Amino acid sequence: MALAAGTAAHAQANATLIINRSSDVGAVAGYTNLYCAGYVQTAPVNTANRLIGAVEEQDGFNYAQNDYVYLNMGAGSGVHEGDMFAVIRPRGQVSSHWSHKGKLGFFVQEVGALEVVRVKPNYSVARITTSCNNFLLGDLVQPIESRVSPQMGREPVLDRFSDSSGKAKGRIFMGRDNQEVLTRDQIIYVDLGREDSVQTGDRLTIYRELGKGNPLKPRDDESVDARDSGFQGMTNRGGKFSNQAARKSGDTAEGHVVTTEDAKEGRPDIRKVVGEAVILNVKERTATAVITKTAQEIQTGDWVEVQ
Repeated sequence: MALAAGTAAHAQANATLIINRSSDVGAVAGYTNLYCAGYVQTAPVNTANRLIGAVEEQDGFNYAQNDYVYLNMGAGSGVHEGDMFAVIRPRGQVSSHWSHKGKLGFFVQEVGALEVVRVKPNYSVARITTSCNNFLLGDLVQPIESRVSPQMGREPVLDRFSDSSGKAKGRIFMGRDNQEVLTRDQIIYVDLGREDSVQTGDRLTIYRELGKGNPLKPRDDESVDARDSGFQGMTNRGGKFSNQAARKSGDTAEGHVVTTEDAKEGRPDIRKVVGEAVILNVKERTATAVITKTAQEIQTGDWVEVQ
């Protein structure tokens, strides 16, 4: 037993730690962010093919994974058992005061996917295989787009003080599900598209002008007055200078109190980097992206710049 214990101790002392480097590389987006994020486009969609019924429609009006629905596409439309389709729901035109582009297109909600299980002459039966959201009768059936997530290797730490790249700039005009305050792994929509020469996989720096865009509005007045009274002792009286107050202007401190606004006057443009994102899907005037790094909360209206 002593020999065995000694052998084990020797083996442990000479053990080599093996690190699986393949874990350093992974997809930026999983299936949900890749196929359920939605997008804003200007090109019209085909509204001919749609959901016209469901097996359980007498018990409800919305449907989800593993439910069976009916499509107005049959053998005459070239449909076959095993065919897979995407289901979308156009929601309406999008414009934003954050963007200088005016109308950006219309928002398309990606509802999920389904598989045809039975084909009739003029309709088909399909099983919902993936539900990003509840399916509704009238939702549109489209061919499935093939998407590949950008890969993320051993990423450097977010550079909170990075300089501008000089490349295309835009704004976050909307968050998924109308979120206004966002964080890592959440979906954003930016007003950079094919017309701006952006591509899937492009990395974006998310930033705002220093001192602007925070959720809480600071007080307009300074926190401490330059002079105050009523706190000194009755006998010695002390002084009236507030220790936390700003300086007086002039080389002999005879001018006015230098306020925060005074201190900021004339300073160069300084940006506050708050995160990074990666583009997943590019349309004509917009792109869908996922947030990959954050220094703090990210908001609609924040600027983005291609790295």
